[in-house]
Amino acid sequence: MTVTQVPIEPTHDNPDVEHAVEHVDDAGAPSHPIHKVLSFVRRSARLDARLQRAWDNYADTYLLDIAAGNGPLDVREGFSLTKAYIHSIWGNDNPLIVEIGTGQGENVVAAAAAHPEINFLALEVYDPGVAHTLLLAGKQNLTNIRIAQVNAAELFKVTETGVLAEVWTFFPDPWPKKKHHKRRIVQPALADNIHRALRQDGVWRIATDIEDYALHVHEVMDHREGWENLGTVAVSLPLEHVGKGNADMADGMPHADFIESERFEGRVLTHFEKKGIDAGRVIHDFAYRANAL
Repeated sequence: MTVTQVPIEPTHDNPDVEHAVEHVDDAGAPSHPIHKVLSFVRRSARLDARLQRAWDNYADTYLLDIAAGNGPLDVREGFSLTKAYIHSIWGNDNPLIVEIGTGQGENVVAAAAAHPEINFLALEVYDPGVAHTLLLAGKQNLTNIRIAQVNAAELFKVTETGVLAEVWTFFPDPWPKKKHHKRRIVQPALADNIHRALRQDGVWRIATDIEDYALHVHEVMDHREGWENLGTVAVSLPLEHVGKGNADMADGMPHADFIESERFEGRVLTHFEKKGIDAGRVIHDFAYRANAL
């Protein structure tokens, strides 16, 4: 069997990528069956002095020690996100909202500041994003937010049933090449784990400015058992997927109407979202409610 090395593509908004390597055989299948397909690659960017000070000053207060510390940032052995653990960290039984991929932390910190009656957990894997979230939370001396530098998909596997009020996934990495679509964070397995982790009637909110990712979300979520699409807005999307090299073909493909949500009023306009709007991209919002199976 011949083993080749395929470089994993950098994200469109983060060029400082330390290229990871995926091993595949001649047929394109992973050569190691236990290899996990990750929705991220580790970045090697160093922290500037300001962000390093934020890390030094606030990590002990806000950063949870739940990762194993390896390359994929797996959850450490024996850890579970349980109701008891949540109470021990936040000191109350307030609803907990988890944001997957907080970026610079603008949204989750703004939400925590606006809603002291709600607890927030920010999941981010990249050091600069974690540090910036620490900085924003620390400057406001917020007490209802914590940060975990961990693989979200692995954390939801060990999250207790019914302990979360909502999950937010705003503007995830689009992995635009078709061969990398399997790396998109919204996947059936994650949807099942989030459904279990949410309390009944809990909501998974998703937003993207990539049309093809919107189609991907509909395919994963619209007919998934236990999920109800709460949207009321009809949008037209192509019925076929496109990749980075042929996205301009989407307009000529057959289209169909799909149902999406109004813009979530609890999401602030971040720098990243504004860039997408300024570039002429349409924002697609989704809200899926977890119903009893």
